[in-house]
Amino acid sequence: MREFDGVGSGSAAREDRFVSRREPSGTAHRIYLPFILLLLLFTPSVDSSWCARVICDNIPGLVNKQRQLCQRHPDLMQSIGEGAKEWIRECQHQFRHHRWNCRTLERDHTVFGRVMLRSSREAAFVYAISSAGVVYAITRACSQGELKICGCDTHRRGRASDEEGDFDWGGCSDNINYGIKFAKAFVDARERMVKDARALMNLHNNRCGRMAVKRFMKTECKCHGVSGSCALRTCWLAMSDFRQTGDYLRKKYNTAVEVTMNQDGSGFMVADRDYKKTTKNDLVYTENSPDYCLMDRSAGSLGTAGRVCNKSSRGMDGCEVMCCGRGYDTTRVKRVSKCECRFKWCCAVECRDCEETVDVHTCKPHKKPDWLDLT
Repeated sequence: MREFDGVGSGSAAREDRFVSRREPSGTAHRIYLPFILLLLLFTPSVDSSWCARVICDNIPGLVNKQRQLCQRHPDLMQSIGEGAKEWIRECQHQFRHHRWNCRTLERDHTVFGRVMLRSSREAAFVYAISSAGVVYAITRACSQGELKICGCDTHRRGRASDEEGDFDWGGCSDNINYGIKFAKAFVDARERMVKDARALMNLHNNRCGRMAVKRFMKTECKCHGVSGSCALRTCWLAMSDFRQTGDYLRKKYNTAVEVTMNQDGSGFMVADRDYKKTTKNDLVYTENSPDYCLMDRSAGSLGTAGRVCNKSSRGMDGCEVMCCGRGYDTTRVKRVSKCECRFKWCCAVECRDCEETVDVHTCKPHKKPDWLDLT
């Protein structure tokens, strides 16, 4: 089993550093990571170097290193593309009750709209969760035998112990280190060609996402012995459900730290001089978020008009917070759901269709000032 090419070593491969190249760094020239990852769904699954070259050459936004990795490992690219759907769903789950709800936009190269053009908390979260998604997708595909280049982690061998006693390493441990190594090489390649604050911010948040997956690795075991007595155990390392990574990064979003680039461009410093903690595992951002209450296409805000809210909640999903004090409309709708379900021998569940009338509350649109109607 051969290693993939293209992973640097030494100072050039350090997590929090990047090098400057000739590629323009302005936002007009930046193709955003979520868009590239989704396009990877269309890489070929067959082992055709010619087909892979043609398709990878036509994916917009790939830098040379990413294009080379795409051509050498089309099966890996497809796994990354499939994983993109999973982390987008996770993003939308985490922000389902938020004014910004991680909504995707069709025919938009940023996937999430112009909000990605701003170096905000939301951009920080998207880069972290997408980087985590790449690690998760590759590691899972390795363990499931879907890829030629990697498999289970073969370094877990021999005996070990935990709080429950001794055990033997066996089974198929998830190859998390390979997933992190490839994700770093592929995802960070574009950012390392640009020398600006946004690139440095993206590199930092990419790393936070990768490490978040590794943080929740767990030991799973199978017992061997009389009547399952667990006299002998075989254990392996496995990734936790991706939801745990999403929950963790959502908390990091809440406590994200504002930073500024230092003078020599080699790193950043915390904007708040009174902040004394390390930012190694924190999400970072350099610009404040737009006002998501109102629609502002230039800032990427879709507003909250028409969003469903919870009348009885005082949280982010509550009508007072979600609607930004504009009030809400109530509509009575009929819903059909399964009810009075019974188990029928053997082996089916029979239910009735029950109809109920419920109130649905949606945020009112922003009311224009009266003087605008007079002009």
